[in-house]
Amino acid sequence: MLQEAESRSIRCEPPSYVSLYEQGELAIRAERANARLSSCDLCPRACGVDRLGGERGYCRSGEYPVVASWNLHQWEEPPISGTRGSGTIFFSNCTGRCLFCQNYPISQLGVGNVMSTGDLSDVMLELQNRGAHNVNLVTPTHFVPQIITALLEAVPRGLRLPLVYNSSGYESQSTINLLDGVVDVYLPDAKYGDDGIARELSGFVDYTRHNREALLAMFGQVGDRLVLDSEGVAKRGMIVRHLVLPDGLAGTGQVMRWVADHLSERVHVALMDQYFPAHQAVGHPVLGRNVTPQEYEAALGAFEAAGLQNGWLQEHDLM
Repeated sequence: MLQEAESRSIRCEPPSYVSLYEQGELAIRAERANARLSSCDLCPRACGVDRLGGERGYCRSGEYPVVASWNLHQWEEPPISGTRGSGTIFFSNCTGRCLFCQNYPISQLGVGNVMSTGDLSDVMLELQNRGAHNVNLVTPTHFVPQIITALLEAVPRGLRLPLVYNSSGYESQSTINLLDGVVDVYLPDAKYGDDGIARELSGFVDYTRHNREALLAMFGQVGDRLVLDSEGVAKRGMIVRHLVLPDGLAGTGQVMRWVADHLSERVHVALMDQYFPAHQAVGHPVLGRNVTPQEYEAALGAFEAAGLQNGWLQEHDLM
């Protein structure tokens, strides 16, 4: 079911990154971001490898972006997909190793094509020309410098779509700070309420601290209101995603309470009931089954008990 979103509409205005470009600030951000590739600390792992010199860290990524696919996507939250679709760009590789990743050929096997930043800017403009409501950067953390550089090339060529930052939520606060005024809509996960489970199931080290620091930084940039245009599509704001896992492993109650207490009860939350065993979760003693109706009902109860007011709650599929 869809819970009504508290929001406000605005007239269509250029994204704020256009002003950053005109002021020369976007070029400064690109320079700062690319400098970090020589001793990479873009994500909380801070591997320190020289990606410009050909070294690879945990994410197995180098100097150039790797893209698995791009297309118009109709199955995001309604304010993201709208009527024409979200212009998703799926980046290859990841800063995590989720046992249950449904996109593991992309995220963990690195399936995709190496691109120049010019190629990436072409993709952004192609999606705009095809009628996308936004440019939706999926798993972008390890390619933030390349994304800002591509944006620097795309703006003078006419790119005016909002940027959506669609991530695992395992972020360095300093990287999120680079994106202030660059990203219009944050779409982060809050995957776990417990560090031990986050490490066991996804390989994330100290997940809750880094996730919460990042969410606070995102919230500080865009606030708790989801700003919509005249078509009901998000132009600015934040949607926190949380995937319900079997046996309560995601710590849904802890996550919902933290969001309400430390961000706002008005922040939009997508409480997702779409888990199924994939990758190494197949045959797993706990992850090897779907979420039960009772488990998802408990998650809905946690959402309500936290006092959260806005978001999207799914009907449980009994099949």
